[in-house]
Amino acid sequence: MPVEKLNQLSKEFEGQVSIVTGAGKGIGFEICNQLAANGARVLLNDIDAELTESAVKKINQQYGGCSGVAGDASDLSIIQKMVDEATRQFGQVNIAIANAGITLYGDFFEYAADAFFKVLHTNLGGSFFLAQAAAKQMKQQKTGGSILLMSSVTGHQAHKNLAAYGMTKAALEMLAKNLVLELSPHHITINAIAPGATITERTIEDQHFEKTWSKITPMGRPANPSDIAQAALFLVSKRATHITGQSLVIDGGWTSVSPSPYGE
Repeated sequence: MPVEKLNQLSKEFEGQVSIVTGAGKGIGFEICNQLAANGARVLLNDIDAELTESAVKKINQQYGGCSGVAGDASDLSIIQKMVDEATRQFGQVNIAIANAGITLYGDFFEYAADAFFKVLHTNLGGSFFLAQAAAKQMKQQKTGGSILLMSSVTGHQAHKNLAAYGMTKAALEMLAKNLVLELSPHHITINAIAPGATITERTIEDQHFEKTWSKITPMGRPANPSDIAQAALFLVSKRATHITGQSLVIDGGWTSVSPSPYGE
């Protein structure tokens, strides 16, 4: 559904407060945009301060209710600042979406230790400790809540030169499953989504990206950010309060057949 039509829907996130990391552009921005369009207050994070400011301004011009905290989403002080700021400005935290992540390609035989630990620190550490900090706030509020982790199809299928990245994405899905035990008693759901190829500002830098993925995706095209955001919103909405510990693949059917984009 086009974003411009979201305003015609009921404001199902009215009164809800969400934190979204890595949201200056791409999927993260679209999630924030759709949350705000549906009445949520949004704390938007990106590592790039100018991008954070620009993204917040865009959302506020159209919907309002958005504030920003720039910084590294794997930094524990930034994570706590996000929770503190959301609580200070909007009164509570109901939704936390750990969207921030990095992709560092590299041949397994030559993959450097610093790249390996950077991917783990950002993708796993940032997600784990955002979930922890947000859940602590939700537990204190006694109002329940929803946490969403950002996995990937690379956590389901092998992808050339992405061993470390794919490993972190598979681990996030196990984290969502494991935390059901500790979060359910506090009425907090935790799930993951696993996007496939998606057209974003980063991927369109590859002039062959859309054509290649359109050819090998059963639905005939890669995703756009709205496809991913709409699934994300469902899983953190009141419509999904009995769904937890699950991972949803959003890839137009690619993982069912898994042809390589490299033509191998």
